[in-house]
Amino acid sequence: MIVNRKILTLDEFTIQQMRQFPSATGELSSLLRDIGLAAKRVNVEVNKAGLVDILGDAGSVNVQGEDVKKLDIYANNQFMGVLQHGISCAGIGSEELDDFVVFDDEISNNSKYVVQFDPLDGSGNIDVNISIGTIFSVYRRISKPGVPCTKEDFLQPGNRQVAAGYIIYGSSTMYVYATKRGVNGFTLDPAIGEFCLSHPDIKCPPSGKVYSVNHGNFFQYNEHIREYINVCQKKDKTNGGPYTQRYIGSMVADVHRNLMKGGIFMYPGTTDKPGGKLRLLYECNPFAFIVEMAGGRATDGKQRIMDIQPTELHQRTPFFVGSVDMMDELDTYLEKIK
Repeated sequence: MIVNRKILTLDEFTIQQMRQFPSATGELSSLLRDIGLAAKRVNVEVNKAGLVDILGDAGSVNVQGEDVKKLDIYANNQFMGVLQHGISCAGIGSEELDDFVVFDDEISNNSKYVVQFDPLDGSGNIDVNISIGTIFSVYRRISKPGVPCTKEDFLQPGNRQVAAGYIIYGSSTMYVYATKRGVNGFTLDPAIGEFCLSHPDIKCPPSGKVYSVNHGNFFQYNEHIREYINVCQKKDKTNGGPYTQRYIGSMVADVHRNLMKGGIFMYPGTTDKPGGKLRLLYECNPFAFIVEMAGGRATDGKQRIMDIQPTELHQRTPFFVGSVDMMDELDTYLEKIK
């Protein structure tokens, strides 16, 4: 087999990036590679989900009040296990766990970072073979190194993220992560079992043709959000429309498409859930960081998502994210909401 040496693996890319900073300790690079390892393990199980007993509900409910899938538990255990056995993570917060977990050993207590993740976003789609994903964010801990991490390390605003990313398990498996140096995407090559750089320096187009929203909740949205949705449908070709509605029900898949091709994703509050449904720490902050680093924007309808000061681990929020021109247009309608 001929190996194309022009294509960098995830390990090669992170090492190459680290060489540009002689003072770097390599902890963040190691952490990102650990996440890639866990993703490969989860990918194996996702790809054979129909052949083994990991489809369907696990018979329990998570802290969000949602039915837990068997693959949710598997993915959570894989990411937690890999991060705990690495050298770069002091503790984790997970959508599937009631509270954060401290890795209370000498190596972990001296680690710089904590990680928050949704181990399997869109898991309700597992049984019908639709794209699902993992979302994560990395924060530099604010507690003193050498002792166990604390709750304050996890309740930091999104603007303090040092990295964030997602893995999408679809027709191919792709690992996208962002740092303040930019956004890069890696596709898993099953022939060699490595993530290879396939989408360097990702930029979100300033505009697009797609809006993603759950139309089933249309009449529960604020009237000005409904007004914007109607405009998306009625635009004519002279003003960039009409837009096409695409909604998968897996946030990773929806935002990934819009990041690559341009578009806007909306999950507003409803009359039943005015505070929104999506989790600030595990879903919204990571995607806000990724999309902003790629040139887009993210808001809760009133302020920048990453400026929100979290008060609880499983805090929810309305969420709007996407191409900058489309977000600017949306703002003219959000500003009418009192």
